[in-house]
Amino acid sequence: MSAELKKSSSNKGEKILTPEEQQTKINEVRRLIGQQPEKLFMYCSDASLARHLRARNWHIKKATKMLKDTLKWRSSYKPEEIRWEEIAREAETGKIYRSNYLDKHGRPVLIMRPSRQNSKSTRGQIKYLVYCMENAILNLPPEQEQMVWLIDFEGFNMSHISVKVTRETAHVLQDQYPERLGVAILYNPPKFFEPFWTMVKPFLEPKTYNKVKFVYSDDLNSMKIMEELFDMDKLESAFGGNDTSSFDFEKYAERMREDDKKIPAFWSRGVDNPSDLEPPVIAASLDSAILESDSDSSDNDKAEKVAINKMESEEIAELNDHVTDEMGVVNNTNGVASGSTTVH
Repeated sequence: MSAELKKSSSNKGEKILTPEEQQTKINEVRRLIGQQPEKLFMYCSDASLARHLRARNWHIKKATKMLKDTLKWRSSYKPEEIRWEEIAREAETGKIYRSNYLDKHGRPVLIMRPSRQNSKSTRGQIKYLVYCMENAILNLPPEQEQMVWLIDFEGFNMSHISVKVTRETAHVLQDQYPERLGVAILYNPPKFFEPFWTMVKPFLEPKTYNKVKFVYSDDLNSMKIMEELFDMDKLESAFGGNDTSSFDFEKYAERMREDDKKIPAFWSRGVDNPSDLEPPVIAASLDSAILESDSDSSDNDKAEKVAINKMESEEIAELNDHVTDEMGVVNNTNGVASGSTTVH
C-alpha cells in the first residue's frame, strides 16, 4: 500500500477512513473496472484509485464511473502521445510553463500568465494545458502526486476572459486529473476579476474551490502564503521572490524535448510509482467497463448532457454579459466590488 493511503484525510467535509477501509474501497473499484490495456494499467494503481475515490468522497459507485470516464477519455484523446513539437507554438509567450523548482512540499509548479494568451483556439489551448499537466506528472518526485498552479495576473484585462476556456480548464483538471492540484495561487488578480470569479465558481467542485488562494503583493498577510510554500531565493521576482530570470523559450523547449524522451519509459513501467503496483483483479473487459452505464444514472446522464449542450451558447453569452455589467459596477464604485470572494 502506498504511503498516501496511510495518511488521514484533512480535507473539510471528506470522510475519514482507516487505511483498511480505504484499501477495501480501492479493491472494490478495481474489481468493478476490471482488466486494463497495458497503457491504462497505471490508472488502476492504488494511488490512482485513491485519488478518484477522494474526489468523490470515497463513494465507490461515483468513483468507478469517474474512472471509467477518465479511461475512455485517455483512450480517445491519447494525452501521453502529445509531444512538444505539436504544441510549441502555444508555449512561445510563456503563458504556461513548468518552473525549474519545486515548492517546499516537493510539488512541481506550473506558472500561468493568462495575459500572454497567444491563441484563439480553445482546442489548442486545452491541448497545451493537457501537455503541461502530463509533463508535471512525469516530473513528480517519489511519494508526491500533486502540483501547484501559480497564476500571475500582471497585464490581465477583460479581453483575456473566456468563460468557455475556463469551463474546459475546470473540466480537464477536475474530471481527468482528480486530486492532482495541491493549491492554486491567484497572484494580484485585478478588481474586475472578482465578479468573473463569482460567475465561474459553479464550474468548480468545493474540493477544487477550497484549494484556490488569492495573494496580493501589497498584503503582508497573504504574502505569507508565498513564504510558506516557496523558497524565496528560487521564486521569480514577479511573485515577490529573489530570482530575476525570465522565461526563455529556447531553453524551455530544450527541457521539454528532453522530457519527451522520458515518456516511453514512464509508460512502459505502467505505474505511478513501483510501490503502487498491485495484481489486477480480472472482472470485465475495458470496453464493457467503459460502455456499461450505471443502471440508475445512465438515462439521467444522457438527458443532462443534451440539456447542457443546448444551453451552452446561451449560458456563455449570458455569463460574459454579466461580467461586463459587473465591470461597469466596479468602475462606477471606484474599483470597489461588493461581495468579494477573495481568500487570504
